[in-house]
Amino acid sequence: MKRLQLYIPLLLLTSIFVQSCNVAKKLPAGEKLYVGADFVLNTDSTVSSDEKGRLEEQLTELVRPRPNKQLFGFPYKVAMYYFIGEPKKENGFRASLRRRFGEAPVLASARGLTANSTLMANVLENQGYLRSQVGGEFVDVNSYKTKARYTAQVPQRYLIDSVSFIGDSTLVARAMFNTSPRSALKPGDPFVIDVVSAEKQRIADALKQRGFYYFLPDYVVMLTDTAVGNHKVRFYVAIKPDMPEAAKIPYYIRNIYIFPNYTLANASQDTNRAEAYRPPVTNPADTGRSLRRFFIVDSARLYKPQLFNDVIGLRPGRRYNSRVQDLSLSRLVNLGTFKYVRNRFDPVGRFGRDSALFDVSYFLTPQPRRSIRLELSGNSRSNNLAGTLFTVSWIARNFLGRAEQLVVNATAGIDLQIGAAGRGVTNFRYGADATLSFPRLVSPFTIRYDRRQVLPKTNVSVGYELLQRDSLYNLSSFRASFGYAFRTSNRVEHSFNPLNINYVHSFNFGQKFYEALGDTLTAGPFYRLIEDQLILSSLYSLNITSPPTGNRRYSNRWTLNIEPAGNLAGLFVKKNELDYKNIIGVPFAQFIRLDLDTRHYFQLNKSLVWANRFFGGIGVPYGNSAELPFVRQYFVGGANSVRAFRPRAVGPGTFANIGSRVLFQDGGGDIKLEANTELRAKLGSFFQLAAFVDAGNVWSYSDESTYGPGSQFSNDFIKQLAIGGGLGLRIDLSYFLIRADLATPFQKPYLPEGERWVLNQINFRSRDWRRDNLLLNIAVGYPF
Repeated sequence: MKRLQLYIPLLLLTSIFVQSCNVAKKLPAGEKLYVGADFVLNTDSTVSSDEKGRLEEQLTELVRPRPNKQLFGFPYKVAMYYFIGEPKKENGFRASLRRRFGEAPVLASARGLTANSTLMANVLENQGYLRSQVGGEFVDVNSYKTKARYTAQVPQRYLIDSVSFIGDSTLVARAMFNTSPRSALKPGDPFVIDVVSAEKQRIADALKQRGFYYFLPDYVVMLTDTAVGNHKVRFYVAIKPDMPEAAKIPYYIRNIYIFPNYTLANASQDTNRAEAYRPPVTNPADTGRSLRRFFIVDSARLYKPQLFNDVIGLRPGRRYNSRVQDLSLSRLVNLGTFKYVRNRFDPVGRFGRDSALFDVSYFLTPQPRRSIRLELSGNSRSNNLAGTLFTVSWIARNFLGRAEQLVVNATAGIDLQIGAAGRGVTNFRYGADATLSFPRLVSPFTIRYDRRQVLPKTNVSVGYELLQRDSLYNLSSFRASFGYAFRTSNRVEHSFNPLNINYVHSFNFGQKFYEALGDTLTAGPFYRLIEDQLILSSLYSLNITSPPTGNRRYSNRWTLNIEPAGNLAGLFVKKNELDYKNIIGVPFAQFIRLDLDTRHYFQLNKSLVWANRFFGGIGVPYGNSAELPFVRQYFVGGANSVRAFRPRAVGPGTFANIGSRVLFQDGGGDIKLEANTELRAKLGSFFQLAAFVDAGNVWSYSDESTYGPGSQFSNDFIKQLAIGGGLGLRIDLSYFLIRADLATPFQKPYLPEGERWVLNQINFRSRDWRRDNLLLNIAVGYPF
């Protein structure tokens, strides 16, 4: 029976191979299998080699159809297609098997050759290579395979000589002329049709921002003159003379009508029941005070009029602006108060001889004012803890009448430590928190922000969490914060919390805790867990991202955090007899913490990404603190850090106490350096492979550290880096990504100097080596 089980797959493979040899016989008579295309580019001497390579890559993307998949030159899917055979039923098992494992042969087509040649010539023309010619022919590879060979004659590229905007006395022509300094057409740039189209769209957008509501890109005429010589082209930009009259004049806003309780049931409501609201006059140059009105249809008075004054950027008496309108709609949607948002512009007559008026209506369908949400989620943490969290959320929308949102959460969960070599940790979490969010800046002083961006937010939050740690001890944490989040551009986001309070209290230490301490060589660092911690700090965060363009091959993100703690309290609280400053009987922490996280992504091709991260952080303790509080220290090791080492098992410096750290998850420091690099390759729609190298460590800032000698930062920090690497498999399920990374150490900082590099010890055949040096990290999402 066992022999039969062995022979069956061998017979199957043999049958497939024999059948594959007959692929040529299975093809329709007179047809050949199309296996791809190559190019011969005869370029002008002015075309650089880089430019030539870019053109070949671009033309390759245009070729259709795509050839059948091959393995070492063998069309295995076509072979499977013929091997499975023609199904009797369209939805039967054989049809399903054929669709899954087979592939119909892609045959050479003279029509496709002609269509591709025409398309390529047009693309070259559109890129500025005027009078390009492309021809194609089939070249036989063997008796049943053929490929296309395209020969392109690429002349010298045309460049822009000059750009002239032609205007007249009309308002729309003058407005277009005023946009010319921002033209995308620049003398000396290549003549590219896509840029010409983008310039038309830019002009239309600019005019819409100046009140020309009905203006379209098609109303812009681009005249070109290629008779300049020397492969140059002149552009003349003008307004189409036969455009509609409505597109020639700017529009002003007369009245704004807001229906914040709109539904299909009350769609017949009119503005007779509207309350007139006059927003503050912010522009003394505005004319027609009688126009300066908002009409709000809200008989229940659920919404304060000031809300719509803050959110809607259009103003009665002012000119229509498409960018302000788009921003207004975006703000209304992002408030979280309204389920559906739509609006309407109604022309209502002339504002003057050369302009007209709009009435603007906003129809807003509200979300339920109160709701309850139940959520069961899976999570993974930086310390390799993974588990589930059950959350009950109560949400109150429009809490104070200006779209404020109050969210109250109650949580319960369990975390299990993965890959802890038999000494794993089980955590039980219970907590409650509340956050009140204002869609504006609540402050006694002025904070400048970009009013062209989404609305800023003010957040007030309080929370409590109880952590029960596997018969070791209990940890209770109270936190409260008050802060702001706002943007100064679409790339720059600021977060400023002037007040953060964090109080951590440990209690109920079990026998297992003291037994674990007895295993350690130096128990001092772990006694910090017994001490209460009080942190009174401010936190500022700056996030800068790449421009949001889809064609960029390089993107980056920078995050800067600055946190001073205990400064204000230190000015008013006096020292006690032990030379500490206490609040509620607890010495509060005093430090300043600064760190930078920078990430860089290079799209090498459609299926390969090179991702890099660098993190550098330093915390300077002073006054009450000899080192950073445990909850503010830096850590290295784990699924999102140096993956060849267990969570928080690296450092500080050359310090080593691996056994108890699995339980206590200690090993933090005041200084951190970490660098990661990773190649990510897509394998179809769902699977990805990765190869990575990580390096990093933490160090103590002060020589008073409880970790003792070897933990301080020194000039030998490079020799003290933990370095490791490995391979990863990722499953991309669209909504989330499951990651498994298998890693091994390259350098162990806690070994004696001269013995830290362990590459020569790699032995996959040794069970002991695999147990001590292979670490599997399972997590959700990318590591960075």
